[in-house]
Amino acid sequence: MATLAVFAAVAAFIVLTFRDYGISNDEPVQHTYGQLLLAWYASGFTDDRAFHYINLYLYGGLFDLIAAGLEPYVPLPLYEWRHLLSAGFGFVGLIGTWRLATRLGGEGAGVVAVLLLAVTGMYGGAMFTHTKDVPFAAAMVWSLYFITAFAGEMLALPRWRTMLGLGVAVGCALGLRVGGVFAVLYLAITLGAAMLLLRDARLFVRLLPRLLVAGLVALAIMAVTWPWSLLPPTNLFKALGAFSHFSFDLKTLINGRLLPIDQLPATYMPEYLVIKLPEVTLFGLLAGLGLALWGLVERLRAPRTRAGLAGTGLSAERLLLAVPLALAILVPVAVAVLTDPPLYNGIRHFLFVLPPVTVLASLGLVGAFHALSRQTRLAGAAFALAALGLFLFNASVLWRLHPYEYVAYNQLVGGTPGAWGRFEGDYWSSSLREAALALRHGMEREKPPAHPYKVSVCAEDVQALTYLGPRFEAVEDWEDADFILTARHVGCDAAPGLPYATVRRMGLAFASVRDQRLRHTPVEVPQQDDDGPDLDAPDVDAPVVSQNGAQGAGPQVAKAKP
Repeated sequence: MATLAVFAAVAAFIVLTFRDYGISNDEPVQHTYGQLLLAWYASGFTDDRAFHYINLYLYGGLFDLIAAGLEPYVPLPLYEWRHLLSAGFGFVGLIGTWRLATRLGGEGAGVVAVLLLAVTGMYGGAMFTHTKDVPFAAAMVWSLYFITAFAGEMLALPRWRTMLGLGVAVGCALGLRVGGVFAVLYLAITLGAAMLLLRDARLFVRLLPRLLVAGLVALAIMAVTWPWSLLPPTNLFKALGAFSHFSFDLKTLINGRLLPIDQLPATYMPEYLVIKLPEVTLFGLLAGLGLALWGLVERLRAPRTRAGLAGTGLSAERLLLAVPLALAILVPVAVAVLTDPPLYNGIRHFLFVLPPVTVLASLGLVGAFHALSRQTRLAGAAFALAALGLFLFNASVLWRLHPYEYVAYNQLVGGTPGAWGRFEGDYWSSSLREAALALRHGMEREKPPAHPYKVSVCAEDVQALTYLGPRFEAVEDWEDADFILTARHVGCDAAPGLPYATVRRMGLAFASVRDQRLRHTPVEVPQQDDDGPDLDAPDVDAPVVSQNGAQGAGPQVAKAKP
């Protein structure tokens, strides 16, 4: 009953709020990519523009194919439809997280895992706008679930249902990003660990027919949703190589330093991971660590027996179930630290690590609660109350940030206010929706202009024009604009003009509208009246209006890079 209530609440949140989220600066090109993939199929495989479009051919097109294919039949504006679809993928990922946590720790751990992931800003808030990252995370957590189920069924032959599910999940992951090879790696290492722990050298041979079926299913899905990867098959390795050395002229914030993305410290990914987790999840991880240390000490104190693995009380089967989860957390972190790939936008490219980390935290919370309750009921109740307090605090932070939950940081860096300006903020510029609507509603109260207002957008034009309406047209240069709409991140803070509207959350400026109409309006200075004040004299009480902006800023538009 509790599980149904939690999922019903999440579904209601999605349905009630998906229209609140702005357009991310990757979405226009992503949707074009989906349309080009459809064109390739519609042309009988002759229109291959999708295979040369920017760098998007390096990505699978599963999400964009669905979005573009169903767009004509969905009675929603394009980007609202994409956000609803992306949130649907996120919801499926929550179900996968619940299944995985339930498999490892019971129904209570499953419910807790869903609640923790829902109040993780980089998942619960990001699932509307991160249309590459959240669907991939959903596919990866389902892959992890089926690998765990596979590990638990190895003593007998795994069920065909498990193998087919594994093939579909891995195929969907590869159909979104080449990073789906992580799932293949987890599977291979788990299989190797099983051969060692179970001391069965022929295990691989027995499982090979079922593994081949799962592999063929995965390959078929990848081929349909990412045809470039198999035309020829070596393209898959080209994509792997491209992302290992992927770079362009972009800088990212890390602890107050603005660095080129190919000159980042090796700790960039794990540092962002730790500070983006909600406090209640960190609490669960610490509780799990304490529980593990406590258990280890108790076993060392107890007399050694021949039961279990080396006298620890752990069976090989139980230990094997934990291997996939451990791999899903440790391998990506190790790859990020050891290979030092070019990264940006914080944890975005490793968002798929959040579900397994959350599952581990849920196991820690539930396990610590039961362990403390066995000592005294008061200790268990106090622990549960502390966890509940942190959960409500995290939920309140997301409530105050809505619909920009994905920018949330924890108290290790002073919360979101403490991280502002030191770490990545609204890198999608999704707050431009609210800024554009503020400008539109303000101008609707004024007399219609003879000509459309000219606006310059310090992001992709579509992120503002979608909401501005016919009274506005876009221009490139700030000098020509009546209004400048700017998200408050790197490269967009020096816009000139009078402040017209500001989008704020928690006292932080996310986006602003600057009014430059005075600089374009001829001003007639009346003749001085001999008996009146000197109208040419400066007015010391008048506000200072910058006509040129910051020194050296000049007219500019910071366009997004796909």
